[in-house]
Amino acid sequence: MKEIRAIVRPSRVERLREALRAIPNFPGVTLFKAEGFTAPASMDKRSVREQLADFSDKIMVSVLADDEMVPVIRAAIIDSCHTGNIGDGLVWVVEIAEMHRIRDRSAYF
Repeated sequence: MKEIRAIVRPSRVERLREALRAIPNFPGVTLFKAEGFTAPASMDKRSVREQLADFSDKIMVSVLADDEMVPVIRAAIIDSCHTGNIGDGLVWVVEIAEMHRIRDRSAYF
């Protein structure tokens, strides 16, 4: 089991929702409001003060899924959130040691 996390632009959330809903047996998604700024090295020449104070609204996406679904979900996130501009975001995958569903007390390892 893996967690797919991403930081994306709020303006891309509707496209992302449509892309994820189109995946057969999609397990669900949780969104968090976030703020951040792009790595200073990837920006045009600006002062350190501007770089550190330039927070912009972002959305953090979290999906828990079986290992075989990871490539499809990751591709859906990247394809639906890509603009080609600085600040498009990041996607990463984390191993989940175990997960328990509260509703029926079932465990997933």
